[in-house]
Amino acid sequence: MGTPEFAVGTLDAIYHSHHEIVAVVTATDKPSGRGLKIQHSEVKEYALIHNLPILQPEKLKDPEFIDTLKSFNADIFVVVAFRMLPEVVYSIPKMGTFNVHASLLPNYRGAAPIHHAVINGEKETGVTTFFLNQEIDKGDIIGSKKVAIGDTETTGELYQRLMIAGAELAVETLNAIEKGTAQRRKQEEIGILKPAPKIFKEDTHIFWNDTAQNIFNKIRGLAPFPGSFSLIENHRGESFFIKWIEVEMTQIKVQDPPGTIVTDGKKYLHIATQDYLISIKKLQFQGKSKMEVKQFLSGFHFKNYSISLK
Repeated sequence: MGTPEFAVGTLDAIYHSHHEIVAVVTATDKPSGRGLKIQHSEVKEYALIHNLPILQPEKLKDPEFIDTLKSFNADIFVVVAFRMLPEVVYSIPKMGTFNVHASLLPNYRGAAPIHHAVINGEKETGVTTFFLNQEIDKGDIIGSKKVAIGDTETTGELYQRLMIAGAELAVETLNAIEKGTAQRRKQEEIGILKPAPKIFKEDTHIFWNDTAQNIFNKIRGLAPFPGSFSLIENHRGESFFIKWIEVEMTQIKVQDPPGTIVTDGKKYLHIATQDYLISIKKLQFQGKSKMEVKQFLSGFHFKNYSISLK
C-alpha cells in the first residue's frame, strides 16, 4: 500500500525478492496540470508495468474493498507513504501490517519526516519498520537503519537514499517475519520528541532575520519540493515572489541588516542574515524560469528592490 515514488522503492525491492505480491493498493487517479489530464500515482504506474492487481479505494472502510482485501488471503500488508489505515484494514492479515517510515522513531512522527530532519540540521536520520496500531506512527518497532545526513544535502537527495534504505529494510523485515525471528519493541518516548507535521505554503516562506545556518537548513530542507520563497518589494510597493533553488553558506560576516541584498549586479548575489551572508546560486523569479544567478543578474537590477521581512 503506497502512493508516491518513495513507496515504489519498496514495491520494487519486494517484487524482486522471493515474496509474492498479491495486490497493490494506491490512491485514486486525479486530474493534474493545466489540461487536467488524469494522472496515476507512481505506485500505480509501476503496478501497471508489472501486471500487478491494483486497488484504488476512495474509502478505506468500503465493505467491497474490505471483502476484496480478505479474498487475497495475504499473510501481511506492507504500507509505505499511504493513508492512515483503519483497524478493519490493518487487522486483516494474520501476520499483521507494518509500515516503512522515513525516520528513526519515535522522533519525526508525521507526514514530512525527511523535510523536518534536514530543516532541523540533523546529522543523522534513518528508516524504521513498525507494526500498525490505532495511533499514528506509534506501533511496535521491528527494525531500523541509520542514515547520515550530509552538511549540504537537500531533502531531495536524502529522499533518494532513504528510499533505498527503506526498501532494503522492508525486505529484511519480511524475511524476519517469515522466519519467525522478528522481534518487536515498544517505542521509548524519552525527553522531548521532534514532530514532522505536514508542510503548508506558509511554512515555505523564508524570513532572513535568523542565523545563516538555520536559513540554509530550511532552504535545503524544502528543496526541491515543495520549495522555498521570499517576497521582494520595489520602490512602488509592489511585491514579487522569488523561489530559492540553490544557495550556499558563506563565511562573510554581515555588515547590513537581515534581508539586505548584496550584489555586484553581475556575478554574485548575497543576502544578509543575522550573522553571515548567504550566497544565492540558482533562483526563480515570479513568472520566470529557474536561472543561474549570473544569468538572472544580466537582465534584472536590484537597485530599487528590498527583501520583505514580514
